[in-house]
Amino acid sequence: MRTSILALAALLAPFTLALDKPLNIEVTEAATCNRKTVAGDKIEVHYRGTLESDGTEFDASYNRGTPLSFTVGKGQVIKGWDQGLLDMCPGEKRKLTIQSEWAYGERAMGPIPANSVLVFETELVSIVGVKDEL
Repeated sequence: MRTSILALAALLAPFTLALDKPLNIEVTEAATCNRKTVAGDKIEVHYRGTLESDGTEFDASYNRGTPLSFTVGKGQVIKGWDQGLLDMCPGEKRKLTIQSEWAYGERAMGPIPANSVLVFETELVSIVGVKDEL
């Protein structure tokens, strides 16, 4: 019996580690381009943010009709966004699941409770100033 439990634990270890990553990126709609996002790019992103725990939506740029504009890698947004939106083409959509340490950590932020895992559906609208010619 002990051998069975150890074998099962060994088989499940990769899945357990995957859940412990601070950021999980799932491409939900791929796009092609000549120039992908890099740190220092000013980008425009549409998003919908929900709590992983119960699916409650806490914010969405789609509701305002205007994408969020910021510079990638400058700490203007949570670390999960600075990392999760790198190497992305305009038109690409990603689902980012961000553990609390790469989001707001132990701080509550408006409707987001402390230690929350956040899920963002994101869509890169543009890399400002970059014309992509396919």
